[in-house]
Amino acid sequence: MPQRCSTRHERELRLLGFRAIAGVDEAGRGCLFGPVYAAACILDPAKPIRGLDDSKKLDEATRERLRMLIQERAAAWSVAWATAAEIDAINILQASRLAMRRAVESLSLAADHLLVDATTVDLPLPQRNLIHGDALSRSIAAASILAKTARDARLREYDQQYPAYGFARHKGYGAPEHLAALDRFGPLPEHRFCYAPVRERSQRTLFS
Repeated sequence: MPQRCSTRHERELRLLGFRAIAGVDEAGRGCLFGPVYAAACILDPAKPIRGLDDSKKLDEATRERLRMLIQERAAAWSVAWATAAEIDAINILQASRLAMRRAVESLSLAADHLLVDATTVDLPLPQRNLIHGDALSRSIAAASILAKTARDARLREYDQQYPAYGFARHKGYGAPEHLAALDRFGPLPEHRFCYAPVRERSQRTLFS
């Protein structure tokens, strides 16, 4: 039977004496365009938030409603990112971990333990790596919602800047509309050139 998103891990850690437990997650690793975002969130046990879950399971309206509740009720939260140029320079995994570290370092309340979705953060803090953590831990779920909504908002801004690419609709993923725009117009500076669909079209544009 699949486990539900809960505060089990947070409760276990509080019993061990930890008080500022930050969930950490990223959004946008699989995209062809734009920054990868990450968020860190320390929930306040005295101000519970109903409905927290993996952001991918939630519709846009629910994510936005929960984002506002998280920002209102969390003990601390932050959002950070790594640019497409950084992704090209150090690869997407390391760029995601860099964005996560930046998010944790930006918290207004210093975390004393991390719950991280499927990886680790390069900080000298105790941490627990949870596979599918955004579906298991409410702190990680909250971070996933913050990262996803922040990145989606940025992609809507890019859509205003580059309307021919359809970023508001596909959010930078490799949708047919996006690939067709790449074929027609070529990559933008904010595309991730280390990703094969972008690299191949960049070379095609260069030598055509």
